Amino acid sequence: MTVDFGDGIGQVTDNSKEAGEGIRFLASAQNRIYEEEARKRGSRIVSASELLDELGLVDLDTIGVTGTNGKTTTSAAIYSILLDLGYKTAFQGTRGFFIDDERIEDKSLTTPSLLATISHMAEAKRRGCEFFVMEVSSHAIEQGRIDGLEFALKVHTNITSDHLDYHGSLESYRAVKSSFFQDDGKKLINRDEDVLKFNPKNTLSYGIENPATYKIMAYTLGGGLSGVIKHFENIVPFETSLHGFFNLYNITAAIAAAHILTEEDLGDICEAAENFGGVAGRMERVSEDPLVIVDFAHTEDGIKQVLDSLKEKELRVVFGAGGDRDRSKRPAMGRAAASIAKKIYITSDNPRSEDPKKIIEEIAEGIEEKEKIEKIVDRRAAIELALKELQPHEALLILGKGDETWQEIDGTKIPFDDREVVREILGLR
Repeated sequence: MTVDFGDGIGQVTDNSKEAGEGIRFLASAQNRIYEEEARKRGSRIVSASELLDELGLVDLDTIGVTGTNGKTTTSAAIYSILLDLGYKTAFQGTRGFFIDDERIEDKSLTTPSLLATISHMAEAKRRGCEFFVMEVSSHAIEQGRIDGLEFALKVHTNITSDHLDYHGSLESYRAVKSSFFQDDGKKLINRDEDVLKFNPKNTLSYGIENPATYKIMAYTLGGGLSGVIKHFENIVPFETSLHGFFNLYNITAAIAAAHILTEEDLGDICEAAENFGGVAGRMERVSEDPLVIVDFAHTEDGIKQVLDSLKEKELRVVFGAGGDRDRSKRPAMGRAAASIAKKIYITSDNPRSEDPKKIIEEIAEGIEEKEKIEKIVDRRAAIELALKELQPHEALLILGKGDETWQEIDGTKIPFDDREVVREILGLR
C-alpha cells in the first residue's frame, strides 16, 4: 500500500513495486528483502521509528492487547471506558478502525500491516486523540507488523491453543506471545495464568483467583456481571451488562488498563465500565424467548468458557471449524462442546477450500457420545433444526462466526449472518 501523509513527509509505501522518486519505502521485517529494489527505483528507505518521530506520534499513547481469547472485548472495553472518561481515543482491531465512536474503516485483519497501523495512528493524532488502542495478533508479532511501535501499555488476556497450523506447536505459539512482553515498558498480565514468560520490570497484574495488583474480591454472574475490585487499599464495586465468567477477566483487565493509563479515580473508571455493553457477536443475545446467543468462540477454551457461562441451563450448540486452519484443534472443540451441551449440531463455518464434510468428521472424532451429534453441512439448515428442537427451558448457542456477515466457500464470500438467520427463522425482523 502507499499512503500520502501530506506536507513535509509525502508518500510512503511498503510495496517496492510502488516505490519511486519522492516516495519513501517503509522497511519492515516483512519487506526487507525488497529494500534494494525500492532503492533502485529511487525511494529513500525509512524505518518505522523514523516515520513515527517525523509524524509526531511519540506522544500518542498506544495500548496493545494480545491473547488467544478476549482481545476484541478487552480492547473495545478499554476504548469505551476512555471515551466515557472524556479522552479522545482511537481503536484498531478485528471490528475495524474507530475514532471517538465513529467507524473510519470496516473490518480487516486483527492487526493490519505496519504502514496501515501508522497511517491509522497519524489520523488519530490529526483528530486530537490521546490514546490509540489496538489488538495485537500472534501473526503480527511473528511477522514484525508491530516492529518500531512504542507501547504505553501492553495487556495480556490469556494463552490457550490456537493457530498451531501457523506456529507449529503450542510451545512456539506461547513463545511468540511471550516475546511481546520482554521489554521494560508497562505491562498488565493475567495473574491467573502461568504460561506467559515476561519481563517483571514495570509489570502489573489482574486476577480473580491469585493475588494481583487489581484483584477481584467478590463477584456475581447472574443477569450481567457485578463485582468488587481491590487495588491496594482501594476497594470499589462495579456492574456491567456482560455475561460469562470469562468476561469478568476482560472487564477487569479493561478497568485496570484505564486506571494505569489515566490515573483517574478507580470509582469513576468502574462507573464508566458500566456503560460498556459488549461487542457485537460476542455473547450477543439475538433472542430472549427462546434464548439464543451468538458468539465468536472458535477454540477449545473459547467454547468451554462460553458454555460454562450458561451451564445452569440445558444447552444446544451449533458450530463448525474454519477450513485451511489449524486442524489439530477440531476434535478438542468437539470434546469441549460435548462436555456440557445436551445436543451438538456440527455444521460448516468458513470451509474455504476444504470439504466441509471432512471438517465435520474431524470435529466429531472428539465426541464419544455420538447420540448427541447431528451433522448438517448447510449452516442455515443446522440453525433451523436446532431452533425447531429447542425446548422452553433450554438455550441455543451458535458459535464460531460471531458478527461475521458472510461464509467463505471455495474462495467466494457468500452473505451469511447467524444473527439475521435466527431473526428470519423466528420472525423477529
